[in-house]
Amino acid sequence: MQGDWNRILQVNLTGVFLMSKHTLPHMLEKKSGSIINTGSVGGLVGWPDIPAYNATKGGVIQLTKSMAIDYAAHQIRVNCIAPGIIDTPLNEKSFLDNHSESLEVVKKEKAKVNPLLRLGKPEEIAGVMLFLASDLSSYMTGSVVTADGGYTAR
Repeated sequence: MQGDWNRILQVNLTGVFLMSKHTLPHMLEKKSGSIINTGSVGGLVGWPDIPAYNATKGGVIQLTKSMAIDYAAHQIRVNCIAPGIIDTPLNEKSFLDNHSESLEVVKKEKAKVNPLLRLGKPEEIAGVMLFLASDLSSYMTGSVVTADGGYTAR
């Protein structure tokens, strides 16, 4: 478990930190920028059996909020998107690794947790990211935008 913990921490939290560390000097020079971190609803409410994932995504959310405060005076916005379950190849692999049912059966079961009764699509998350990167969200910083089919509305 310790190996998994360290690997997940390095990828999910340290990776986000390092991206910002190396991007911020360019944004500071221009006195503008928009950083969009990827958290998860698992960082807001927690999901069973994946404590390292939940902890890192919660860490990304808090890193986002801290950075938003630290860099607002430089006109650098820092926001976070917190997706729910998205229909991706990585999630499909996880579904198959952890369940004996067919992929379609597992997807239908997973979709039932959302009021919209379906999994999200990658392009739906991309749309939210485009909004956060655009001037349409110019007054947003330190925000966590959930895109989860209504999961956290319950």
